Order: sequence, then C-alpha cells, then structure tokens
Amino acid sequence: MENEALPAVSVMPGLAPLYTSRIDIAAPLDLGSAAYGRRRVVNILGGAFAGPRLSGRILPGGADWQIVRSDGVVEVDARYTLETDDGALIYISNRGLRRGPPEVIARLGAGEKVDASEYYFRTTPVFETGAPKYAWLNGIIAVAAGERRADAVIITAYELT
Repeated sequence: MENEALPAVSVMPGLAPLYTSRIDIAAPLDLGSAAYGRRRVVNILGGAFAGPRLSGRILPGGADWQIVRSDGVVEVDARYTLETDDGALIYISNRGLRRGPPEVIARLGAGEKVDASEYYFRTTPVFETGAPKYAWLNGIIAVAAGERRADAVIITAYELT
C-alpha cells in the first residue's frame, strides 16, 4: 500500500454563489490579553445581503468574538441573524481566519482602505433555520471570502457543491 496510488474521489467540488453581504460593525472592543491571545469583540450593527436564492437584512445584535493570536492571525467567530426579504430568520455561525503582512494588518487596524488581495480572510459559515423554504441551508457546507473595511465587513459566501 505504501507505493500504491490512492484513488481520488471522482466528484470535484465546485462553488455556487450564495450571497454577498455588507455587515455594519462598531469599533472593536479590546478586552486585552487573555489565555489564548488578545480578545476583541466587534458588535454587529446591521447590514444587508443579496444572492440568487436569498436576500434580506442582517439584524443588529450579533457580534464577532475574535482572538488575535501571538503570530498575528485573527481567529474570527461571528454569530448573527439574517432576516430574508420574506421574513424568514436564519442563524449564522461564521468562523475563520484573517492574516497578512504586519504592515497590511496595521493599515486595516488604522481604518485605511486595503485591497482584499493584500491579505487572507476566509470563513466557513454554518446556517440554521426552521423556515421550510430555506431548510436546504441546514444541509450544506459553505465557504466565504471576506474584506475588512473601517465600518463594515464584506462577505461573499459560496455553497460547496
């Protein structure tokens, strides 16, 4: 088995667009150094999302509970609620990583506009809803790319097909 080639799965995963969102955020609350790194909480003020199969608004009240690790990588852990245009509620837990060269991360921290190609910001949103029309979200794996702005985060999410 050691020199034997392993068979590949015959189905190559693809990406199907879910939505792009703008999440309006408050200034980060810096709780200081904690057991796992510097803890920050970024409160979500609202926002909107739009895509081919679902669109609506982001309800205020969620947050991103971040850890800034000693290596500079930010572990994001955002939890919030989507409300579709037809009134369905969808809980989202969005975990991931943001990293980049120290000078780029410093520019982001200063509120400068930085092109998203200069840093890595990827997440894995997980959805939960009781709305029959959107129950398909409960059974998918999604990935997303993010962009950090001074007062918002832009997330484009894709279903892994």
